[in-house]
Amino acid sequence: MTFEEDVGRLEAIVRDLERDELDLEGALRLFEEGIVRLRSASSALADAQGRVQELVETASGTFDLAARDD
Repeated sequence: MTFEEDVGRLEAIVRDLERDELDLEGALRLFEEGIVRLRSASSALADAQGRVQELVETASGTFDLAARDD
C-alpha cells in the first residue's frame, strides 16, 4: 500500500474506534491493523525523509540526489 492509502485507512480505523460500537474483539482487530498500517506509513515517511536529506546543492545552484549507502 502507499503512504496515502495507509494514512487514509488509519483515519478510518480511528473513526470506527471512536464510534464505540465495536465489541472488544472487533476493536482489537482494528487496533492491530492500525499498528501494522502505522508501521508501514512510518517506514515510507522515513524513506522519503532520507531521500530529501540526500539532496545536495551543487556549485551551480542546482540540486542532485546523492547516492545512498543502503
